[in-house]
Amino acid sequence: MPKLWNKTIEAHRQAVHQATLNTAAALVAKHGLRSVTMSQIAEETGIGRATLYKYFSDVESILVAWHERHIGHHLEYLAEVRDRAGNIAQRLEAVLEAYALIRHEHHGTELAALLHRGEHFAHAQLQLGRLIQDLLIEGVRTGDVRDDVAPGELGNYCLHALAAASSLPSKAAVRRLAAVTLAGLRPPR
Repeated sequence: MPKLWNKTIEAHRQAVHQATLNTAAALVAKHGLRSVTMSQIAEETGIGRATLYKYFSDVESILVAWHERHIGHHLEYLAEVRDRAGNIAQRLEAVLEAYALIRHEHHGTELAALLHRGEHFAHAQLQLGRLIQDLLIEGVRTGDVRDDVAPGELGNYCLHALAAASSLPSKAAVRRLAAVTLAGLRPPR
């Protein structure tokens, strides 16, 4: 097959894949997790059920793929936040606050309980942990982060502390939580 034909087919497959993910997420948001069916997704996406089954085996596999894409966007965003900030202290503050705000916006739901398990989520958690740990290691080198606790332990502290952002009432409260978390990272006087 000519290269143009292959690119066109691949572009079509990607478009169907993305449309399916977007449609499934919209249907779950509108009707709830338990009421969404493959037939609904196929109809709303504008493809046949047989075609949909060529891409995904069930609704859960669609939602896992959607979640994987969603988490990927969050990780890309956190990397952008890190890269836009100035010195290490500013980068660490920006990333931790951005992560806390993400946690705040995505409260625990039935959908989160379904999706926050499995290999894709564990892999994303490792990537997030590495991003934060790398910042902490750099902060230890510059003297902006305490050196009496291992960076891996400090990274876990940050992730667990900032998980509380999901239950806070406002963005102002989330920012205060991020500030308190950062204070725990500073070298003792």
